Amino acid sequence: MDLNLKGKVVVISGAAGIKGSIGETILQKLADEGAIPAVIDRNARGFEYIDELKKRGVDAMFCQTDVTDPNQIKNALDSIIEKHQKIDVVINNVGVNDGVGLDASYEDFMNSLKLNMVSYFLVVKYALPYLKKSKGNILNIGSKVALTGQGRTSGYAAAKGGILGLTREWAVDLIKDAIRVNAIIIAESWTPAYDNWIRAQENGKELLKSIVDKIPLENRMTTPDEIANTCLFTISNKSSHTTGQFIFCDGGYVHLDRSLLTE
Repeated sequence: MDLNLKGKVVVISGAAGIKGSIGETILQKLADEGAIPAVIDRNARGFEYIDELKKRGVDAMFCQTDVTDPNQIKNALDSIIEKHQKIDVVINNVGVNDGVGLDASYEDFMNSLKLNMVSYFLVVKYALPYLKKSKGNILNIGSKVALTGQGRTSGYAAAKGGILGLTREWAVDLIKDAIRVNAIIIAESWTPAYDNWIRAQENGKELLKSIVDKIPLENRMTTPDEIANTCLFTISNKSSHTTGQFIFCDGGYVHLDRSLLTE
């Protein structure tokens, strides 16, 4: 399906993760659709990804940015505008489940919020004048933790809960500008980082089985490809009358009846 994303300038944060991560997969899919990705991430591997895309003829750019620093975010957006003169879409994809729990310091808690939520606010704040001109849209990547809790991760849970609140608030606030705002909510996704975490556990195989057994649809994790495909459809004009929505790409993990899991 042609999603009509060709030539669209898409600002995406957190897309310089490990190869096969959710952000990197979205980045590759954007390139495949002919979009113009502008990546904001602190990891220098973003330079490598953009070089690879340029060799494919993709007009991509990378702004190495510490997204906990407002000035760096503003500078990144200024660089994107200087090059492209427009922004059509923002995808906020930063997320680190950092384990900042109730025993953490005030500083650690606030730093978790800055990384996992405040960065979303700042990217949108600085992109907004250009989104208004393009009548673009915003997509926030969320987590089941906002709705289900997890334990021992107050900072991440608060941030992801806040992101859902911001999604609805912005959808209302920007309706007059014809800017759509949605969130994709992810539960268990089989990423390279997840694989590394499982391999590091003493009982990794048993732990993995206990996790996938709790996912109703096919007892398997959601793939980054499936998440990326959902993201691209949501930001495209094929989804032109969808706003203020929490879209669950989770194999039924959050909502479906637990009786489905009874053998």
